[in-house]
Amino acid sequence: MLKYSDIKKQLNINALKETGDAAAYFTHYLYNQNSKLSKYFNKEAKKYWQEKSQDNFPDNIKFKQNVPFPEPDNPKFTFIDLFAGVGGFRIAMQNLGGNCVFSSEIDKYAKKTYETNFGEVPFGDITKIKETDVPEHDVLCAGFPCQAFSIAGKRKGFKDETRGTLFFELARIIEAKKPKAFFLENVKGLRNHDKGRTLKTILKVLREDLNYFVPDPKIINAKDFGVPQNRERIFIIGFRKNLGITEFDYPKPSEEKVKFADIKERKTVSSKYYLSVSYLETLKEHKKRHKNKGNGFGFEMLDENKCANAIVVGGMGRERNLYKDCRLKDFTPVTPKKGGLNSEFIRVLTPREWARLQGFPDKFIIGVSDAQAYKQFGNSVAIPAIQKTAEKIIEEIV
Repeated sequence: MLKYSDIKKQLNINALKETGDAAAYFTHYLYNQNSKLSKYFNKEAKKYWQEKSQDNFPDNIKFKQNVPFPEPDNPKFTFIDLFAGVGGFRIAMQNLGGNCVFSSEIDKYAKKTYETNFGEVPFGDITKIKETDVPEHDVLCAGFPCQAFSIAGKRKGFKDETRGTLFFELARIIEAKKPKAFFLENVKGLRNHDKGRTLKTILKVLREDLNYFVPDPKIINAKDFGVPQNRERIFIIGFRKNLGITEFDYPKPSEEKVKFADIKERKTVSSKYYLSVSYLETLKEHKKRHKNKGNGFGFEMLDENKCANAIVVGGMGRERNLYKDCRLKDFTPVTPKKGGLNSEFIRVLTPREWARLQGFPDKFIIGVSDAQAYKQFGNSVAIPAIQKTAEKIIEEIV
């Protein structure tokens, strides 16, 4: 039987080189061709095929999903994956029997990683996607960015109050498609962002303008759900009011306690992850200066018997979880390092360790540079916390 990898090679599908959404239409069509949702994708998919292939467009493209995370055979519900990143939400929802019918992500490197693992190219800029082009679905999932609303509370209706923000894009899709439920994730700071006005506006829109039952948002820590990372995020859940759901219990923390030692690299790590003598000295001086000023800023050493700090993108994100790993035998630098490698065996965590800290299985293919991988996993959701919460949502709607 034809495999997805064969189709990808034949049509030269490359998320990094695609300038529009043609490949997204085609790959979405592949997974929805036998459902009524194919109408959203078939016209553009046919056009893409005709541009790339000498063969006639087949009525039914039978193929094997030879990707790490194929769609479930007998899905229990449908969902869409907005601000998809590299698919943390998708893995959680597929684990529960969900079928993803639409995905969107603007970053081309994240789209590449997503396609590699799911066989689907996400659509691009959500602000350019018409809500009428989004298929019907049971659950809308989104880890959306935190933005202030410049005129919040000054006018009536979410279209006035939130226009120009990425939350507005979610709201207009919810209004148009009326999913049974939504699951939104954001940084903990959303609770106090703009003196609390941002969250207040979001809840008003979801509850009053869009007519959803929205229980009080909850701060969930990833370390309570099976990964050794102290990562707090706010979860916002909603159910369409005509479903009659009037209460929702967030999942209770797991009794299982995990530590960094459980997920660290089993083999000796490449010398490229070890700090140079020069950079380690710079970090020590930086920390010393801040300590003298009474600040707690600076690098932090990770105790392998404890949880890691939250992994973050930018700034000193990697330096918040430095680890002393004495297994290195060959101190020859892979790339030139000023002063050579430090003799204290101090290194940053690897991209695979970051992936594990977010709950990504080892079969997840990274396939991008380390710099992009750190960005992708730093921006991701923590899969086990998402999955445990989503399990509670699905119990209510299926």
